[in-house]
Amino acid sequence: MIVIMEIGATEQQTQDVINAIHEAGLRSFVNPGVERKVIACLGVVDAEKAIFRDRFASMPGVERVELISEPYKLASRHAHPDPTIVKVGGTLPGATPAEIGGTQLAMIAGPCSVESREQTIETALAVKAAGANLLRGGAFKPRSSPYSFQGLGHRGLEILAEAREVTGLPVVTEVMEPQDVRTVSGYADMLQIGARNMQNYPLLKRAGKSDLPLLLKRGPGCKVRDLLMACEYVMLEGNRSVVLCERGITTFEDSTRYTSDINAVPVIKHFSHLPVIFDPSHATGDSRYVAALAKAAIAAGADGLMIEVHPRPQEALSDGPQALVPDRFKTLMGELHLLSAALGRKMPS
Repeated sequence: MIVIMEIGATEQQTQDVINAIHEAGLRSFVNPGVERKVIACLGVVDAEKAIFRDRFASMPGVERVELISEPYKLASRHAHPDPTIVKVGGTLPGATPAEIGGTQLAMIAGPCSVESREQTIETALAVKAAGANLLRGGAFKPRSSPYSFQGLGHRGLEILAEAREVTGLPVVTEVMEPQDVRTVSGYADMLQIGARNMQNYPLLKRAGKSDLPLLLKRGPGCKVRDLLMACEYVMLEGNRSVVLCERGITTFEDSTRYTSDINAVPVIKHFSHLPVIFDPSHATGDSRYVAALAKAAIAAGADGLMIEVHPRPQEALSDGPQALVPDRFKTLMGELHLLSAALGRKMPS
């Protein structure tokens, strides 16, 4: 249930509605909006509590009250009609703040794994020169095989922090355990929860208590609604700066690693106010198809891309076949400049 205040409603009228919501046994979340405030009522609105709809609707300053059928409330566009723009960077030294959402596209690029200082700095400088405005890199890597490279851990975080100082790019890196959120937050500008952890609810709740923005990737066997419900776990804890990432789903088709669900981009943006980016590297698992899917996602309305880049993919310790070499990434960025201009979007300057 949401309470939509009139244009010009006073602060006292808004506070009176909030107090009434709390008295009804519900929680409130206020979206200031551009023209008017919208107050989301969080909790179970059963037959008993539904009677409060008429009470809220009759209060001074209230324009109308609407029931929300979706189980996700805070992520819903009903509760937050205006698109959200998530700001990344600016809290740790060295990074130039970036935005995800709005008219400018976000370009997140870097290696799948932080393998060494030299490899990470080299890649960071290359993607920065090509026009990327955020750096990705995994210090902790969830792998299908326990014998595969698992990442450098704490040393990897230190290398990413140095890469930020060298390039000015905000750092996006994955966190895998609830107890690691605080540690990773000391090095990263944005936390990532990967596809395998999308329904790790203790991790979602802990990330929801963080002050850092969150990148939440869709699980390969999860529906769009599942992704939005996972997001709700984060937002309910207080973190409203969430970016959703489509990266392919499991289907019967096996010509690529996953099936790219381009449909999900406009669908999510219809139901949710949160920014949506696309990861063509993991979606295809093959560098030959990354550029085509990247352009398709932008044409479908994605707010940015996450692309893996490695100076020597044949030597990569994880996901080498899907990584672009720096020159190919630079070429793709040039192609995206032309496409974004045609669509009325802007590439990072």
